[in-house]
Amino acid sequence: MTSSVLSPSLVIFLLFSFAAPHILCNAFPPQPQPHFTSQNYRAALSKSILFFEGQRSGKLPPNQRLTWRGDSALSDGESIDLGFANLGLKMTMQVDLVGGYYDAGDNMKFGFPMAFTTTMLSWSVIEFGGLMKDELQNARDAVRWATDYLLKATSQPDTIFVQVGDANKDHACWERPEDMDTPRSVFKIDTNSPGSDVAAETAAALAAASLVFKTTDPIYAKLLLSRAREVFEFADKYRGAYSNWLKDEVCPFYCSYTGYQDELLWGAAWLHKATKNPTYLNYIQVNGQTLGADESDNTFSWDDKHVGARILLSKAFLLQKVQALQDYKGHADDYICSLIPGIPSSQAQFTPGGLLFKSSDSNMQYVTSTSFLILTYAKYLDSAHMVVNCGGVVVTPDMLRTTAKKQVDYLLGDNPLKMSYMVGYGPQYPLRIHHRGSSLLSIASHPDKIECSFGFSILNSQSPNPNILMGAVVGGPDQQDQFPDQRSDYDHSEPATYTNAPLVGALAYLAHTFGQL
Repeated sequence: MTSSVLSPSLVIFLLFSFAAPHILCNAFPPQPQPHFTSQNYRAALSKSILFFEGQRSGKLPPNQRLTWRGDSALSDGESIDLGFANLGLKMTMQVDLVGGYYDAGDNMKFGFPMAFTTTMLSWSVIEFGGLMKDELQNARDAVRWATDYLLKATSQPDTIFVQVGDANKDHACWERPEDMDTPRSVFKIDTNSPGSDVAAETAAALAAASLVFKTTDPIYAKLLLSRAREVFEFADKYRGAYSNWLKDEVCPFYCSYTGYQDELLWGAAWLHKATKNPTYLNYIQVNGQTLGADESDNTFSWDDKHVGARILLSKAFLLQKVQALQDYKGHADDYICSLIPGIPSSQAQFTPGGLLFKSSDSNMQYVTSTSFLILTYAKYLDSAHMVVNCGGVVVTPDMLRTTAKKQVDYLLGDNPLKMSYMVGYGPQYPLRIHHRGSSLLSIASHPDKIECSFGFSILNSQSPNPNILMGAVVGGPDQQDQFPDQRSDYDHSEPATYTNAPLVGALAYLAHTFGQL
């Protein structure tokens, strides 16, 4: 999960191309949004939400729009072996774990990234849902498909079912989810094997989603919030990283590399926002430093939530005047200053074509999460009539919005290859994405089962995927803006739910700004 290092010559190029104009004026002047764009943000928004229907697990509803998908994993949780070989004991239990989302191009249900996806989809709706118009209900449906599952996964006290499927055996097959015959093993955390990271992220997801449904379905919202409080209490009381206990099952796929402290702060921040209960404000005040509130990390992802918590908590200070959270405005400003090229505190790296580059593995997830955060912070700053001061360089909300727009535009096709990294959007997009269901013939066109090993001949072929996973955002180009469009190249060609989730909010804002919604 580490960023590649840019060559010295590329660093010099970037510093001159990005920094020179600002060094001349010693400050970023206000940059109002232009009135023209070549991108159809409204169409991209629609597709970005539609993508989640292609990732659905379970019994599909009658209004399913991606009809090449079928029902799958209908017996998840039906029989869970809770063997304790060292004690000579074996128990079997049943729990309904049907539903939820496959995380990426495989047939796994990983609770950690699914919860983060839910939180970010919810935050997209909370901040920008009022701009979505006809897409708002589709966005709510995408959130609810996840929260219905998370309620099932947290239905037992002090227990969370955090994974369905054996990742190593799943990855040894290339088959449609409808044909799955790999083990649907279930893994959990509890008081004896805690997982504060995945538990607190689940609490954040449930709390955030409660705000999505607060007016349209208050009974459901109340259930979500009540469960969020219970799950957060469990996360805080029984501390530990879930990959300490489930290392063989979750690593290296979704290992908790950054620990659980960031999730506890993040979960408390969402519960503070959703409940307005002073208990959570007090928790943040007492524990914030211990949980890493002022650490200098500047990456926001399914594994690292510190930056997101800072932005979220800064709103309470900026708009609700919660003085106890004043420091979080400073922490959020530090994050912004770490992103802006041409100033001493900048840590950002970019490709020659201008794409934020943090990792050779699924880099686009960082592009979408960063774009969402800076658009959201720009909104907060605007409402509070404030700016960011980066060592004497003033960064305005308009500057932040322009920065985010450039990243989203690159994703949609404004890049050296003129390639849209969203499937189904624009004249040129990835045709061979690393995704089982998309790459294999659908049930409708090939009713017979496609066996586990047969699919690998498709994985390694040059044929385009027969099923278009509309709206899927792939991992993206490499550090030199190159993209081979190879199905086997999962680092660059695999989509993921947590890449799309923050993009939903960013696209809603841009579509509204340019008069498309």
